[in-house]
Amino acid sequence: MKITSFLARRGWLVAGVASLLVGCGGSTQEDSTLTLASRVDGRVQPASVDQGVPHVKSRDAVTVPVPSRIRLGALAQEKAAPLGSGVGPRLVGLARDVNATGAATQTLQQFQWKATEAGGQVAAISFSAEGAHGLRLGVVAKLLPGGSMLRVYSQAAPGTVFQISGQEVLQRIQRQMQAGDSGLDGQTWWTPDLGSDEVTLEVELPAGTPASALDLAIPRVSQIFENLSLLAQDEFSTKINESAVCQLDATCYDAYANQRNAVARMIFTSGANTYLCTGTLLNDSISSGTPYFLTANHCISSAAAAESLQTDWFYRTPACNSRTLSTTVARRLGGATLLFASDSFDMSLLKLNEAPPAGAFFAGWDANAQGVGAVVMGLHHPRGDMLKISFGNLRGQTFCTAPSAGTVFQCGGSTGNYHQVGWSRGTTEGGSSGSALFNGANQVIGTLYGGSSSCSATASPEFYGRFDVAYNAALKNWLSPAVSVVPSSGRSAVYRFYNGLTGAHFFTTSAAERDNTIQNAPSFAYEGIAFYAQGGPQPTNIPVYRFYGTVGGAHFYTSSAQERDSVLNNLPAFRYEGVAWYASPNVISGVSPVYRFYRPSKQVHFYTIGLAERDFIIANNPEYVYEGVGYYAWTSQ
Repeated sequence: MKITSFLARRGWLVAGVASLLVGCGGSTQEDSTLTLASRVDGRVQPASVDQGVPHVKSRDAVTVPVPSRIRLGALAQEKAAPLGSGVGPRLVGLARDVNATGAATQTLQQFQWKATEAGGQVAAISFSAEGAHGLRLGVVAKLLPGGSMLRVYSQAAPGTVFQISGQEVLQRIQRQMQAGDSGLDGQTWWTPDLGSDEVTLEVELPAGTPASALDLAIPRVSQIFENLSLLAQDEFSTKINESAVCQLDATCYDAYANQRNAVARMIFTSGANTYLCTGTLLNDSISSGTPYFLTANHCISSAAAAESLQTDWFYRTPACNSRTLSTTVARRLGGATLLFASDSFDMSLLKLNEAPPAGAFFAGWDANAQGVGAVVMGLHHPRGDMLKISFGNLRGQTFCTAPSAGTVFQCGGSTGNYHQVGWSRGTTEGGSSGSALFNGANQVIGTLYGGSSSCSATASPEFYGRFDVAYNAALKNWLSPAVSVVPSSGRSAVYRFYNGLTGAHFFTTSAAERDNTIQNAPSFAYEGIAFYAQGGPQPTNIPVYRFYGTVGGAHFYTSSAQERDSVLNNLPAFRYEGVAWYASPNVISGVSPVYRFYRPSKQVHFYTIGLAERDFIIANNPEYVYEGVGYYAWTSQ
């Protein structure tokens, strides 16, 4: 196939994307005293790493509310028919408008509320589309009360739900909008794909919260028209063996066993369309365990698309050429934070919001220039198929331009930001986009941009964005952090709970305390990560002190040493428990204010980093007295 047909084959998401996006994850100023690593070896994710609290829960199906039903009908055949062809970021789901829930007032009319045992209320809406292999709901949430919970499940399996707190949904949307995604995509949280033609969204409100407090709409869904592998009733309905016949099963090549475990199949949504690509987990120079994830800019170039990411790990055969799916496959639904994206070398760096599964491999990389003729290898998911491997050589360097309106993909010249690769065995297809290129030392040196190779023309050129160029331009800020950045002084997650009996919130940075509370204190509903604070003292931060109220059973937190001493001297019912975490007293780069409220009727305080949640409480909960900014923390790690 000729290279001029690349645009049709690779299916670009958008044209003319911004050339550079830098998030809060690293400085753009280089410390001249710092010696940057030029090569880094890989590391294995140990089983001891905290995997967080899973969003997928089991529950008693008797508690499921009767939903209102919205039926969308079948996808028009003339729209669905040609979309399974094409390659690149593989299109697997189409946007569909939903008029019945297009606005918050319409959505509220669909809910049929019933009382819960805890004194709150719950309601649900079921969406279905004939012939769909999955549905992702685009939830536009502007107001979700504290203590509210959202659940996603199918009516066929209501005992297994994806559960997320309202505050976590608002935080994800806030991160997207703070990154500049101010349009409809930036205002949307996408539910996970459950692999069903029907999906139900359930909303539970805590006691004392009226339904009118909600501002939530579902104006769009993304209808999945390809049969992806999704966990349903503990079995995988597999999308396998669909790639071209010359693709090589990666399981057959044990010399690359570690590198296989670094690669994940990506499913993400942008503009309400859903796509497949490939990405690779990267190590950093201090082996911090931070889940940096590398892919192509033409796959993910916005914060909203990154937050919608689902990753499938160990998505391959259990034995060489067995043509069946391994039972070790693991899915992560938590999305990612976009750190950097550039179309200059078609590369994006993300940080996964959830820890990769135990056994995943943080791939090493080489930021040095690579020689012509060097042996290279690629690991990828063509057409979303199980993991494949390709072998070839570097033919040199070249310059490529991203397609814009009225133009096609073009590469040419003997110098530039891209590697030119010729395959000797295997090839790439749609869905392979963003996959890493490895050198002979099994270190990452590039990410797949595009090309024209096929089974009938394996020697036709493929083009990979050069890792060394991207590293020197920006990636070094995350992958080679300053030596002073150590885990003890890095950012820690502050976990948040809501006590339905007392109406108070509880916060902790301890994963052990988090898990003990979940297991042994059923009145505490886990609401996810409230914000990120620092785990150790720094010259520019201050401690946040923690007390326990032995009478009311609620905790109190303050960053004021004067207030701490006043409580110690005058309120003996409050037991001092020490420093909870560290925060910034001032506005510095990357921080957000943590707002503080006092509820006199319960004699408890509440803290939130969410601007939307702050405004909701001020407008709808007069029993909470707003006390201003307590200190400053971070919305991401």
